[in-house]
Amino acid sequence: MKTEVLDPAPETTDLVSLISPDGHRMTAGAYAELVADIGPDELLGLYRDMVIIRRIDTEATALQRQGELGLWPPLLGQEASQIGSARALAPDDFVFSSYRENGVAWVRGVAPTDLLVTWRGVAQSGWDPFVYRIATPQVIIGAQSLHATGYALGMQLSKSDSVAVTYFGDGATSEGDVSEALIFAASYAAPVVFICQNNHWAISEPVRLQSRTAIVDRAAGFGIPSVQVDGNDVLAVLAVTRAALDRARRGEGPSFIEAVTYRMGPHTTADDPTRYRPAGELEEWAAKDPLTRVAAHLRDSGVLDEAADAEIAAAADAVAAELRAGCIAMPDLPPSALFDHVYVDEHPRIDEQRAAHEAYLRMLS
Repeated sequence: MKTEVLDPAPETTDLVSLISPDGHRMTAGAYAELVADIGPDELLGLYRDMVIIRRIDTEATALQRQGELGLWPPLLGQEASQIGSARALAPDDFVFSSYRENGVAWVRGVAPTDLLVTWRGVAQSGWDPFVYRIATPQVIIGAQSLHATGYALGMQLSKSDSVAVTYFGDGATSEGDVSEALIFAASYAAPVVFICQNNHWAISEPVRLQSRTAIVDRAAGFGIPSVQVDGNDVLAVLAVTRAALDRARRGEGPSFIEAVTYRMGPHTTADDPTRYRPAGELEEWAAKDPLTRVAAHLRDSGVLDEAADAEIAAAADAVAAELRAGCIAMPDLPPSALFDHVYVDEHPRIDEQRAAHEAYLRMLS
């Protein structure tokens, strides 16, 4: 059998970028104008967010390796696509994420420890979605795109100017749920923004096996305006998300953003990317690190000096320490907790199952 040689994952030639990997900021063009209000101080705030969420991520990974978490889905390398888009949201917008958008949850105000409760196995979800305007993480690949579209249709009927935003990976675009969500959103001009974080790997499957054209072009096939952005450029992601949100609020319907980024770590802590990732690929993308480019620009601007660098690092370490202490202090739940909160009201079938389970445990004691 002849082995087929595949071309690299497709990218369009008009990738939106405002900060180059060496830290140079572009100030001309329509997207640059959308973030003209983001000066050095505001950009430092975005950088601070990215440093903190990377520190949260590395601490959670360490906790899993030490047996304190059952699993963890790292976001290393995807900080800009999450922080840039999340900082564009209005307080009333509602987010429907996958299991990797911990940076988005951080921006929405979710406590770091609440990011861990599901992976610790002490609760089925970590926070009240209506308090933080972000649904708890969706593990079923692509399902959140339908949830977002349904919510957006509800907002449309209620004459609200809120926008639903959904995040998913490149692998999810091969799921029927995402296609169905795009069809509904396009047909009814739903105020929803689809953000695909193309991190190049759906677990061990490269994006080029899923799409012989750029993922952003799939949305165009549904009649949805789309844009491909440098997902490692926090400023560019902020700009394109602002544009998509403004479009939705004007009643012009959905938009699709493909943030081209790279997962520098494993798919989850149960994965070993060295078994499938080509040699040299990680080094190539490490040179485009989303934190490094912003730091370079801020240092050139004189905003990120040694004192500011140390303060941000200390703040990130403090969050990580809080995360670790909170994780280890989480109490173990009794086995009967499995039957709690299944329904809003008491249900006889759940009562039967609880009783049977308690009888089983008594038999073992």
